Formats: sequence, C-alpha cells, structure tokens
Amino acid sequence: MAEYFGDVLSRAMSRRSVLKSAIFGGAGLTLLACGGGGVSASPQPLTFRTIYPNTEDKITIPEGFNHNVVIRWGDALDIGSNLDWNKIRSQGVDSNDVERQKKCFGYNCDFVGFLRTQDGKSLLVVNHEYCNPELMFPVPFLSRNAPSQGRPTEEESRFMLEAHGLSVVEIRKRQDGSWEYVKNSLYNRRITGSTKCEITGPARGHRLMRTYYDSEGTFVYGTLNNCAAGKTPWGTVLTCEENFHSYFGGNRNNIPDDLVRSIHQRYGVPGSFAPYYGFMNLKGESGKSKFNINDEPNEAFRFGWVVEVDPMDPNSTPKKRTALGRLKHEAATYAIAPDGRVVVYMGDDERFEYVYKFITKGKYNPNNRQANMDLLDEGELYVAKFKDDLTGEWILIAKCEKKPDGTYAITPNPNLPEPFKSDPVLCFINTRGAADALGVTKMDRPEDIEWNPLTKSAWVALTYNERRGASGQPGTDRANPRPNNVMGHIVEIKEANGNPASTTFTWQIPILCGDPNASDQNNKLIIYGQLASSSTPAISAPDNFVIDRLGNVWIATDGNPSSSRLRKNDGVYVLNPFTKEFKMFLSGVPGCEICGPEFSDDWKTFFCAIQHPGETDTNEPNSRWPYGDNVQVPRPSVIAVWRTDGRDIFA
Repeated sequence: MAEYFGDVLSRAMSRRSVLKSAIFGGAGLTLLACGGGGVSASPQPLTFRTIYPNTEDKITIPEGFNHNVVIRWGDALDIGSNLDWNKIRSQGVDSNDVERQKKCFGYNCDFVGFLRTQDGKSLLVVNHEYCNPELMFPVPFLSRNAPSQGRPTEEESRFMLEAHGLSVVEIRKRQDGSWEYVKNSLYNRRITGSTKCEITGPARGHRLMRTYYDSEGTFVYGTLNNCAAGKTPWGTVLTCEENFHSYFGGNRNNIPDDLVRSIHQRYGVPGSFAPYYGFMNLKGESGKSKFNINDEPNEAFRFGWVVEVDPMDPNSTPKKRTALGRLKHEAATYAIAPDGRVVVYMGDDERFEYVYKFITKGKYNPNNRQANMDLLDEGELYVAKFKDDLTGEWILIAKCEKKPDGTYAITPNPNLPEPFKSDPVLCFINTRGAADALGVTKMDRPEDIEWNPLTKSAWVALTYNERRGASGQPGTDRANPRPNNVMGHIVEIKEANGNPASTTFTWQIPILCGDPNASDQNNKLIIYGQLASSSTPAISAPDNFVIDRLGNVWIATDGNPSSSRLRKNDGVYVLNPFTKEFKMFLSGVPGCEICGPEFSDDWKTFFCAIQHPGETDTNEPNSRWPYGDNVQVPRPSVIAVWRTDGRDIFA
C-alpha cells in the first residue's frame, strides 16, 4: 500500500508549520526558491499590463494584442459543408450528420500543437476530449440531472463517437497577423472514436488485450477522452487518453475473473457517465457491445494509453504505446537527456494519483526521423516519490526491452508483489496498482508536466483536490500542504545535475494558487513562499503549461468558475521564474476552460483552445460563443493571439 505523504510529514513537522512556512516564506518552501537555479539567463520582465479575472462573455486580452477564431467545432476539413449546427440542435442528428462529423473539426478541443512540415506548411494538431450532448442536441437531453428517457439516441451516440479523437489541420497566417485554416489540405485529417489504432509495446498480445473482435490483441478501434498531449522532437504527437472509464457500462460484479474485476475497480470501470454517451448500447454484427464490460471485459484495457500520431503522414496508423503505462493520462511531454535518451513526463489526472516518467532505451537521432519512430516501445517506466526534506526519487516500475523475435523482456521492480512478478506485463496494464505497491506519493490531481529548458526543471500542475484531509482520505503533506485544496498548486521538480534522466531530484512549490484577497488563509495566493500582493490577479485550478523562449511559464486554468474557487472565467497566466512576476494574459468566456496553450515556431502567435464554452451542466448554455452565422449553440474553438506591433508574443 502506498505511503501517504502525511505519514512522512508527521515525522518531520506539523501541518501548521508547513502552511506557516508557505504563507510567510519560511525555510520550508523557500529553500529552493531561486527560480532559475543557476541558469545564466538574463531576466526580462513581463511587459504586458495584467488583466484580471472577469465574467464577461468575450475573450479578454491585454492592450496591444488582438485575437481571432481559427477553427470551430463542425468546420469542414474537406471540401464539404460544415455541420448544420442549428439543425442538429433543433431537430437532432441523422446518419448524414454522423458521416459529416467524420470530416469536420471535433468537439471540445483540448491540446493544441503547432508543427511545421518539410515543405513549410503550418499544422495544428488538436485533440477532442469529450462531448456535451446537453448543448449539442435537442432539448431536453437532461432531466433531473440524468439523460432523458430514450436519450441519447443511437445516432446521437454514433455522432459523439466521431466527435472524439483528434483533428490535424493546415493553417496559414494572414497579413494582419490572424490565422485561418486551409480547407481540403492534403494534411487535414480526422482520427475519431472509430479509427483503427495499432497496439505496440510490451502489452501487445497480452491476454487482457484480446477481445472478441481482436483475438490477437494487436489493434483497437478508436481513441477516446484525449486530454492534453505532447510533441516529440521527431515531429509526432503523443495524445493522451484520460477518463476512458466514462464510456464503459455494465456490472463489474458480474465479471468472473478476479484480476480483471480488481483492475477495473482501480480505474473506475464502469463509469458513471456511460449513460450520457450510450456507447454501451452500440452493438456490432456479433450482437455485442465492446463498451459493455459484460459483453467484453477486456476492451477497457485497450484504453488509457499514450497514442502516437504522425501528422506528417495522413495515411499513418495511430499507435498506442503501452510501454508508457496505462493511466488516466494528462500530457506526455518530452525532454532530451545529455546522452540523447528521450524522457517523457506524464501525469495521472485524478485525486491522489501519481507523477510518472518514461526514459527510452534508445537515443534520439536528429538526422534520421524514421530511426526514432519506435523509440517509445523500449525503456524504463518510473513513478515519483517526494520526500519531506524537499528531495525525491524516481522509483522504477519496470524496464522493457524488445527481443529479436519481437517479444519483450520485462524486468519489474524486485519490490513489487504478485502478480507483477509472475506476469510483469501487468506493470504496464495496471500501472496504478504497481505504483500503489511501491509506496510513492499521492498527489492533488497531477495534470500537465512541462520541461523548462532554461530552469532545467519539470513543472507539474496539481489542479485541485478538495478531498485532501477529509475524513477517510489522505492528510496533508509537504508536497500537498493544503487540506481541502480547492485552489490547486504547482510543483517544480529540479532533476539532479539538470538531467531529466536522473533518478533523484529536489523540488519546490512556486505557486500555491488562490486569491490574494481571500479571507480564508487556506485559499490565499502564495508565490515562491510569499503572500502575493493585493493587486496580483487571482488564479485557481492550474491545468496546462507552455514554456516560452525566455523560460516564462504560461499557465492555463480549468476551474476558476466554480463557486468554491473564484466564480470567474478561466484564463491564461504567466509566471516569470526569474523575476517572480505573475500576470494574467487572457480570460475566457462563461462555462469554458482554457487548454492547449501553444506558440507558433516564430514566437509571434499564442494559440489556445476554448473548451466547452457555455457549459452549465443543464440544457441551456450560459454563452453561445463564438457567436456569428446565426448559430444558436456554443462551439468549442481554437483561437490565435498576437501583438499588434508584430513583436514576439512575450516581448
């Protein structure tokens, strides 16, 4: 059983002393508060004038900047027509709409990745996390906080399946600094909940990966609940399957296999949201539903992976890279070690889950793209343990190496119990269970993790955890110092010798999120151990990061609107880790979260996704952004922001 950090902490200090050091800058949280940590970068102040959280039904950005909508849910990627949004909302969907969604930009855009092709074209790779059927389809979809009788219809379910996945789209810059997407580009592509994906790595072919429609365990149809992602140095995207349990229905207690039943329980399968999607009611020619765990107990094991997509090749097959472990993945971002090995950082986005990294066996070859295409199938999978003295270590879960015959030699951590010893592939299929057994640190919803090349450290977003310290739940600890942590915080991991492949590190908390003017001390904003001034913008629920060329950390949030947090729209904030400046750059619209922060390769443009605008958990949205075209429904969209003077976005 995992050792809770509160147990470690009780041997060193009380919770009260930890919070006191956080608020008043005591040694406990300022020991490492040196931002750059010896990096010889010239600190440059943030020059834009901060904005503040608001509730306006528009995108708010500082003076001297402009923005435009690049692409919206339902915009056609081919030469065909856009989705008929008003018809879908008023009359419902039919089979023609399902087919069009396969060729149109998906719903609830999350990750945004900018890439440049060899022929100089600009691409965006955007993934689509989930759907809001209550805002897409005829009213009333919801009745008494549950789907109305007969909803979703079969066509609604099939439509939502195709609205998931990813979109690859070519974009081009206009003379005024704005961006538009290119219809019918050869690079444009949809990957959906029904696209065939290959299973690679150590879990390929394992008995738990075999189903009634894939007796060999080598492929799966679809990728779902893609939340955040990362780019590789060889130009692919690592998209992350997060809350996959949401799509599976059935009764776990009716599964006879004890191992299958126990792993499903650890991952929350079946999910309470399954009735909202209705995928469990979609049956194939066999009369079975792969999303019903009683029809097919193993299908859920084929989700929860990092999926590698090659946007440069529209005909390529997405690959589920099982060596990176099975989690509710949020982000898979890379750093290159001094010896050339590639390190991938990963968060498991649920309360009291863990922080992971994977180190490849092979080395990145900058001169041969093809030589890198299977790097992620061999290496070492680690999980983080944060110690009470502000140090930490990466604990090996398992090492996997491919043998000449294509099978894998897997070496599990010798401290793992059965069944991981006798069946070490379970280290990758039941990664959570393996981490539990190694006594590592339970964190407050680890989401995005980004390597900052200037500070030579990994930044970890811990969105929030209101259950911390509640009855029957883990108590506070030094890495998660707040009970009822509704605001969230950020941890910085400083790898030994600045080497991302190190197995030891030190750590600090640059930001305990909150409102500097909050009456509750537990909810105040603390930056590098110091209480923020009253004029500092409030922030809560940090979710995604992007690092600019100067080492500034750009933070997108997911949770500001909550009544337990700021009651304001989500936004984008910027922390200068050298000067300790903290400003707000962008505010979204009601109901949305901001995700997928990204820059163009010339640093002139900032992109981000406006996900689920208007979301209220009712049938009626509180925003219909981005408006226009007489459309009556909100449309998740990607926007571009640029400086009107043409300088770098962070200048």
